[in-house]
Amino acid sequence: MEIRIGIVNTGRELSFETSTSADEIRSQVAGALEQNASHLSFTDSKGSSYIVPTANLAYIELGTEESRRVGFVA
Repeated sequence: MEIRIGIVNTGRELSFETSTSADEIRSQVAGALEQNASHLSFTDSKGSSYIVPTANLAYIELGTEESRRVGFVA
């Protein structure tokens, strides 16, 4: 699944692929915001880690959980 994270006062967004389900991401983000956690931590499908401060979150966009198709469809 693709995740796109917008950060306040930043012209670019953070975008990466992860194997974590959309429901797990939603619960992780909701839990961190409810508990006033200082940051969120994500891991992409290649094993890289991303730490995002919750105070600077503008939005989190969750893509579809389907893998992208390659090639032509007739």
